[in-house]
Amino acid sequence: MTDRGPLSTVSPLDGRYARYTEPLVPYVSEGALLRARVRVEVEYLLALADLDATPLAIDADDRTTLRAAYEEFDDEDARRIKRIEVDGTDEYPATNHDVKAVEYFVRDALPENLDADQWIHFGLTSEDVNNLAHRLLIGPAIEDVLIPALEAVRDALGELADENRDVPMLARTHGQPATPTTFGKEMAVFVGRLDRAIDRVETAADGLAGKLAGASGTYAAHHAAYSEVDWRAFAREFVESLDLEFVEPVTQVNPCDDLAALFDALSGANAVLLDLDRDVWRYVSQRYLGQRADADETGSSTMPHKVNPIDFENSEGNLSKANSDLEFLGGYITTSRLQRDLSDSTVKRNIGAALAHCCIGYRKTEAGLSKVVPNEQVMRDDLEANPEVIGEAVQTILRREGHTDAYERVKELTRGRRTSLEDFYDLFDDLDVSEATREELHALTPAGYTGVASDLVDGTE
Repeated sequence: MTDRGPLSTVSPLDGRYARYTEPLVPYVSEGALLRARVRVEVEYLLALADLDATPLAIDADDRTTLRAAYEEFDDEDARRIKRIEVDGTDEYPATNHDVKAVEYFVRDALPENLDADQWIHFGLTSEDVNNLAHRLLIGPAIEDVLIPALEAVRDALGELADENRDVPMLARTHGQPATPTTFGKEMAVFVGRLDRAIDRVETAADGLAGKLAGASGTYAAHHAAYSEVDWRAFAREFVESLDLEFVEPVTQVNPCDDLAALFDALSGANAVLLDLDRDVWRYVSQRYLGQRADADETGSSTMPHKVNPIDFENSEGNLSKANSDLEFLGGYITTSRLQRDLSDSTVKRNIGAALAHCCIGYRKTEAGLSKVVPNEQVMRDDLEANPEVIGEAVQTILRREGHTDAYERVKELTRGRRTSLEDFYDLFDDLDVSEATREELHALTPAGYTGVASDLVDGTE
């Protein structure tokens, strides 16, 4: 095996962005997968020993020794398995098969007094081990790394929303000036969306399901050896003991609909953050948002004044890459030619990369949010420069007062031309309305026309 330094990696995930992807190493690295395979093989061996039908007994001390094979699994153990697979050892020729190498590793981990070589991997196909191992890693990777990262973004957004709940801001629909809002309310929208997206991810992660049914999903080898054993019940109990749901019937492969649902849920969360990244980028471009600058950081190689929204741009790029990968994975791993083909095996090795791009994106969005500073004066200036946005309020109040031509009168005043508040005041003075209504109309201002936007922030902090 070759140990490469950060300048020799072929992917930025293990080079430039290694500090961001480091939390995923215990879950989606090659070493982590080898450890999870050892866990499945060991626990399966112990489950066989619990069957009355098998002449296999493993006492408590030997069980502790066997479990230490994965509980104390380290880099040297991972290297040994890879040597068995690739180069061979004095005891074993090169297997050129990763699961067979794990089987031999477990054989070497047997206590000296335990004669159980023939029971390791008994009746299993490699997919029985692999599908369980992958899920034993992916579930915790989501729960321990990605969901906390998403929640950190959600919390940062909630704080930003609450602090700016009353800051009026011009809204834009179709890119045009529209009914005012508050900056806090707009951030609260993303808080709500992200909350729902996180719930979907959590539900999908909780629904990961495993199979243990042999080479064609019929339990044929198990049944041939011990027909009196209810292998379906055994398989269900074993899979559920790993805190996974049980899926049946299957072919040789787990159909992976559970993983597809998880990847779709992650894509949904990423889509929320992509929308946020692009909106914040626009707010920075419009100077609605400033950014706290690091005095030692270079914004541009040629323009010293610039503070670029690089965190949001980086997040956008990584989350777009993640969603491309997740969409591909979800579509690919749910298909198999007849009862089994191996094309999904190499594809599944890229699940970690997709999750890594998610992780980078979440961290970058959080970092960007920590630097933005709303520029209230710029927002107010923009509101005052677009007084026509109170036209909606004017025509709605006039409708309330029975003016059926209210929309047309405001349209004539405002559409296609610049309008000032004085123009509106002239209109108000010409209207046949009560003095109370006239005063109500005169009191309208763009900055004050935000409805209950502030209240909509409640519950997001």
